[in-house]
Amino acid sequence: MSKTRVFIIAEAGVNHNGDISIAKKLIDTAVKAGADAVKFQTFKAEKLVVQAAPKAKYQIENMGTDESQFEMLKKLELSSSAFKELFAYCEEKNIIFISTPFDEESADFLDDLGMEIFKIPSGEITNKPLIQHIAAKSKPILLSTGMSYLGEVEKAVIWINESWDRLDKKPVLTLLHCVSNYPASEEDSNLLAMMTMEAAFGLPVGYSDHTLGVEIPIAAVAMGAKVIEKHFTLDRDLEGPDHKASIESDELRAMISAIRNVEKALGDGIKKPIKNEAELRKIARRSLVLVRDVKAGETIAANDVTTKRPGTGIQPEFLDLIIGMQAKKNMNAESVLKWEDLKDA
Repeated sequence: MSKTRVFIIAEAGVNHNGDISIAKKLIDTAVKAGADAVKFQTFKAEKLVVQAAPKAKYQIENMGTDESQFEMLKKLELSSSAFKELFAYCEEKNIIFISTPFDEESADFLDDLGMEIFKIPSGEITNKPLIQHIAAKSKPILLSTGMSYLGEVEKAVIWINESWDRLDKKPVLTLLHCVSNYPASEEDSNLLAMMTMEAAFGLPVGYSDHTLGVEIPIAAVAMGAKVIEKHFTLDRDLEGPDHKASIESDELRAMISAIRNVEKALGDGIKKPIKNEAELRKIARRSLVLVRDVKAGETIAANDVTTKRPGTGIQPEFLDLIIGMQAKKNMNAESVLKWEDLKDA
């Protein structure tokens, strides 16, 4: 992840519907849109939920009640061989592969695969064993903080640091503000909480977005987000739990383009004129200008001078200083005064 460039993750999640060909199309879409990384989810349903676990409200609304959460997740699993193929496909397409592990075995598999950045999902922020298992791999971590109080985030940060304290060089931990609602409303986005975490922990922050539009992640970048994660799909009308809370390819492309423009606009924070303003400074600003003809040796009085454009002469702030000075030469009315035109009396 770059220290200066916003790191944009196109979150494919489970929007492949268990089909590797759709997963590859999602990768192609992310590449075309200009994302830095594409992210999936690696899990085994047997290790994630009990068989009788109910689905979330949004999952029921999007998919009905005919199956349990376990049955739904089982259909959305990808095999180890599929992930190996997707990892290689990402390398071929020059986009970073990330997948969120939901258990230790999946984390080990992804580590062995060569994945360089780990994402801990919001639902696992209280799962100390999994968090420390991932942290022990000594790789950068994105910690998503949906559904969390600040104290819960603090605990997770402590657990990660406990694993990293033995390292000579700590990896980067980035905290992602997140609202775990699918979709999330603008009113619930609470982007200021992202800044609260930055102030509380002194860590880089980002935003994992579940709103329907693209305005909120763009605003997050303007506020200082270093990472943006956004769910996307090939088609919002596809069957599956997350499609309806995802953006489509044209929206993803527009969001990334806007983010790149915003990060350019943020600049370096130094208040100074840009190169192209140098000439305009001369045109748009004022100088001290004579209102009457003045002969050499005459003393300049307050009513001899006004301020007018251009700004190529003595600046107006020095008006009091030139009063009482003498003209070195004859000058006409409308002459723009310069220091070499005057001498002390």
